[in-house]
Amino acid sequence: MALAGCPDFFLRHSNYKESVDRTSSHRSEELIVPGFQGPANQSLPHQHDDDVDLEQLVNDMNSSMESGYSTQADTALLLNNGHVPTQHHHQLMHPAFPRHGPAQRRHNPHLQPSPPSKKNLRQSQPMHIQAVRCLKEEQLLRPASMPAIPNPFPELCSPAGSPVLGSILTSDNCIVKVWSEDGAGKVVEIPADMTARDICQLLVYKSHCLDDNAWTLVEHHPVLGLERCLEDHELVVQVQASMGSDSKFLFRKNYAKYEFFRNPLNFFPEQMVAWCQDTDGSIPQSQLLQNFLNSSSCPEIQGYLHLKEPGRKSWKKLYMFLRRSGLYFSTKGTSKEPRHLQLLSDLEDSNIFTIITGRKFHNAPTDYQFCIKPSKVTSDCKELKMLCAEDEQSRTCWMTAFRLLKYGIVLYQSYNAPQQRKSNLPPFTAPVRSVSENSLVAMDFSGRTGRVIDNPVEAQSAAVEEGQTWRKRSQRMNVLGSPSPLHPSSLSTVIHRTQVWFHGRIMREEAHKMIIQQGQVDGLFLLRDSQSNPKAFVLTLCHHQKIKHFQILPCEEDGQVFFSLDDGATKFTDLIHLVEFYQLNRGVLPCKLKHPCTAVAL
Repeated sequence: MALAGCPDFFLRHSNYKESVDRTSSHRSEELIVPGFQGPANQSLPHQHDDDVDLEQLVNDMNSSMESGYSTQADTALLLNNGHVPTQHHHQLMHPAFPRHGPAQRRHNPHLQPSPPSKKNLRQSQPMHIQAVRCLKEEQLLRPASMPAIPNPFPELCSPAGSPVLGSILTSDNCIVKVWSEDGAGKVVEIPADMTARDICQLLVYKSHCLDDNAWTLVEHHPVLGLERCLEDHELVVQVQASMGSDSKFLFRKNYAKYEFFRNPLNFFPEQMVAWCQDTDGSIPQSQLLQNFLNSSSCPEIQGYLHLKEPGRKSWKKLYMFLRRSGLYFSTKGTSKEPRHLQLLSDLEDSNIFTIITGRKFHNAPTDYQFCIKPSKVTSDCKELKMLCAEDEQSRTCWMTAFRLLKYGIVLYQSYNAPQQRKSNLPPFTAPVRSVSENSLVAMDFSGRTGRVIDNPVEAQSAAVEEGQTWRKRSQRMNVLGSPSPLHPSSLSTVIHRTQVWFHGRIMREEAHKMIIQQGQVDGLFLLRDSQSNPKAFVLTLCHHQKIKHFQILPCEEDGQVFFSLDDGATKFTDLIHLVEFYQLNRGVLPCKLKHPCTAVAL
């Protein structure tokens, strides 16, 4: 047996007894380390299957213990900055084992210990990771008052690998801020494929406004003094990417956005459209729009325009032609010959804007200015094509034709989309009502017992009759001198202030600006306080793209105050009655009141 070469203390070692008891029930091939099975042992006929080469096992354990000593020595050297005290260096050796050759080299304190070679490494020996030096460097860098607490959420420190922050950074949503007319703003988070029409519907829903398909998103450039209404199909994120830092979006109404589809002859004068001269102006409205929407046709808008010279405040009057390929001007009078035409701007990469800075800012010859701006230009005024028309009708014709020639059938699809949604609704569906309205019912208390009015026509007439009775009752109480909750002002003089078409004490110029911004269509109106007469009011009305003002004067009869627009011929108890009457009857006005000029607060 190989027990003759084994020391006596090894037989009494507890680890050895445990290992023999634990491995006695297994085969000898599983106990012997691979690579240490000698051929001499296999040739012994008298050796039992359970015998173990103990001498070889002792040598392997001595090598493992020496590697452990080397690891402890390396750790002690690192903790003492590479110096081992001479009086304690012998304690690094295990007291129960003799100092063999490799371990005796550690008696020299000045020699740096060498790591174990790869040849002495075994599969059962652990590799030592020297993390003590890194820990010591962290302790030197960290303040003494701060403990070394590990980060329990390492994924939050790297947003790229974080399931929370990573999803936020990689999302396709964008932030858009929209401003209202009163200066208030609302921030909305939208996807990258959201159109201007979708945002308008979202803001209408959030602001509890009436969605009449006239709300638009306006691209406003205060430094350049330009603005335009976004088309319903345009992607807002793409438009915002081409805007400067000082530009912003406005939320307002524009009744003239698709008005040319309803009355095309009012937008395209016969002398400005090329084919109208060939047909003696007998072209029908449907064919006029089809020629613009059909990409195979070649419509043409022609007329005189004033062009601002680059870098100067002087303007030059030129004869211009607007075609699908772009805007041209003639270098020789009104000649259409190709050699006399020069391209001023294309339609594909440009947008048409209204100039809002006024006539004096650019020294313009008229007030009807507009501008063609390339999409890539943000703040360079030299790239802008400043133009000026003779009147409002010609300016509207140029700008409307520019939109039709650029977008074509897409504009008609955007105009027709709300109409199709209305036509797809069932014919006898109940109107959409809020939760508070659904909890209310119309009641009739004229008899001994009240009853619920199921007929909607009867319910509406009862509401109107009750409102008129309430007005008469309040007026009679004021005449008799009874106390009124609105004393000293009567109800008829303040009830109109809750209406969307009343704008209080605004100047005449501000009323003009609001009418122009919201489309200048026939029937667009607003009411305001009079600047000359404190007791009177003014009706501002647009007709044939011209803005007119009508004064509403108070008149007293039998101690009661009425309001009249025709010097007392037709009297009304309050301004709400007056507006409702002229919405149904033209009377002395050039047209009926159709579209109230409103300003919503986001």
